[in-house]
Amino acid sequence: MTYQYRCEPYRGLAHFQRRLHHFAQQEAAGQEQSPKRFSPAVDIYEDEQSYTLKLDVAGIDEKDIDIKLENSTLSISGERKFESEEKTSNYRRVERRYGRFGRAFTLPQTVDSEAITAVYDKGVLKIRLVKKADAKPRQIKINVGNAEGESGNTTQNG
Repeated sequence: MTYQYRCEPYRGLAHFQRRLHHFAQQEAAGQEQSPKRFSPAVDIYEDEQSYTLKLDVAGIDEKDIDIKLENSTLSISGERKFESEEKTSNYRRVERRYGRFGRAFTLPQTVDSEAITAVYDKGVLKIRLVKKADAKPRQIKINVGNAEGESGNTTQNG
């Protein structure tokens, strides 16, 4: 009895090429930033009294974060250190970025540089930039009366 089988010498090569292409796409998606530097995500919002910045700095000790104000530029820098005690040979994928980071924000003239506060809680750095008193909106009361600003409560003698 004779056995026939189909010989496809390039079938394994095509499968290998598809896997290599898939791997390259995954790597490219994860390499939006330099492997030595990363930039933490920041949310910025404003209310009547202040501006607030929230930075995602999970895994970074507060002692490794530096906040400086120079002229009207707020600079935030730090470093996320790779946990060296874990066995790196067991990793299948590393997406978290490690290394130094730096962010800088130009502040508007309405910010009171003496009233900036920073709080670190659960991996989020929250920086509050209080507005100066003259920059805050205020309600202006409307007085009823004549054009000179008098109240109109005058009595006439006649």
